[in-house]
Amino acid sequence: MQYRTLGRTGIQVSPYALGAMMFGAMGNPDHDEATRMVHRALDAGINLVDTADMYSHGESEEIVGRALQGRRDDVVLATKFHLPMGEDPNRRGNSRRWIMTAVEDSLRRLQTDHIDLYQVHRPDPATDVEETLSALTDLVRSGKVRAIGTSSFPASDMVEAQWVSERRGLERFRAEQPTYSILTRGIEREVLPVAQRYGMGTIVYSPLAQGMLTGRVRRGQETDLRRAARFRHLSDERRIDAVERLVPVADEAGVPLTHLAMAFAIAHPGVTSALIGPRTTAQLEDLLAGVDVVLADDVLDAIDAVVPPGTDVGRLDMAYDPPAVQQVALRRRPVGERAAA
Repeated sequence: MQYRTLGRTGIQVSPYALGAMMFGAMGNPDHDEATRMVHRALDAGINLVDTADMYSHGESEEIVGRALQGRRDDVVLATKFHLPMGEDPNRRGNSRRWIMTAVEDSLRRLQTDHIDLYQVHRPDPATDVEETLSALTDLVRSGKVRAIGTSSFPASDMVEAQWVSERRGLERFRAEQPTYSILTRGIEREVLPVAQRYGMGTIVYSPLAQGMLTGRVRRGQETDLRRAARFRHLSDERRIDAVERLVPVADEAGVPLTHLAMAFAIAHPGVTSALIGPRTTAQLEDLLAGVDVVLADDVLDAIDAVVPPGTDVGRLDMAYDPPAVQQVALRRRPVGERAAA
């Protein structure tokens, strides 16, 4: 496996990264199988393992921690904080108060004394980014964290954070984790160029578009995946139309749709690694079989003809929406102010 440098950190990581979101109650509760999957991925050359505190409410981190015993030094270990870890309103977010608690909790569950990449899971408009960066800088200087990153940050937030770091002499965000797939290419417009401009690595998630690019969601087929669907995007006719047009592209290239999707994600020069998030050993083996697939220009051109660069076909239900979109009060003037001046 050919390794890549994570931004300008000097850290070498595999182009496929193992995502552990499906380890635990959220996906596969069998700890032994999850451990075997971690070991299989490492044996295949994957050295980047990514999890988060909120995945199965800490269970994923516990599984990963046990699985890495004896192999911790060979792994670039990444985790995240921000999303709620209880009913207490202060057990979430990007405040110094929560960061200092969350990192100790993650270190304990992961059975390690340091985290290689500690990521802010989502933006927190209620917290000054300087507060967040100050706390994370202290963690880097203490040795508990090696590098810091973000996830699902808009390009404007990424730029602001870089400016704050420069002005205040704080540690810089070294990586971003956005969603990216053949069906979700919006980050090609701003997020990836901004990451490249500031020397940030990118670890993209959901390269299979949350199951849409497995080939198991087809028009007119009532598959197990669709029956079990918790997300509206699996019934989005626009996305299904795109999948139907991508299937012959994969057939012409002589590769399964999953391999086409993964090879596409890591072909962009702004992408460092793409996360695979298998729930079962069979899914992991299928994905590992495609690690050496390289798409020719004519295949990438055919993909561009289906989903043009920089565009999204529909959207994932898990996509980040800023308060300016979510909150009615921020996108509507009060009734009394709506009359034309």
